[in-house]
Amino acid sequence: MNITLLFCEDAVTRPDGKLDINGVFNELYSSGFPARQERVIIAGIIEWERSINGKQPFVIHLRDPDEKPIFTIDGYTDVDARHDDQAPARTHLILPLENLIFPSVGEYQLHMEILDQRFLGPSLYLIASEQRKNNL
Repeated sequence: MNITLLFCEDAVTRPDGKLDINGVFNELYSSGFPARQERVIIAGIIEWERSINGKQPFVIHLRDPDEKPIFTIDGYTDVDARHDDQAPARTHLILPLENLIFPSVGEYQLHMEILDQRFLGPSLYLIASEQRKNNL
């Protein structure tokens, strides 16, 4: 199983099955903490092993610099069975996180749990700044 996740401003699955991801970033700025971000999207793809199909639950945590979850997504995806002459099944993830509160500066990292495995996702860096950037 391969998993690729990104923080972005917008993502959509096109009618032709391709995933468009726009405005990828890994840092946000705030002039004060705790800071609030109205919307962040986690987007990406899970490419499944051929032996996996059916309903697959997952959990994603966004953890603060002290490893405490500040946002959790509990979900599932349906994985289609695939024959050897087809590409492996894949899932497009487009998961909006709304009204995020970041308690302090530092690194916030995604952690994903799926099929009794844990994966580290990308980090989002909250940086103190006198200038307000990226809508924080």
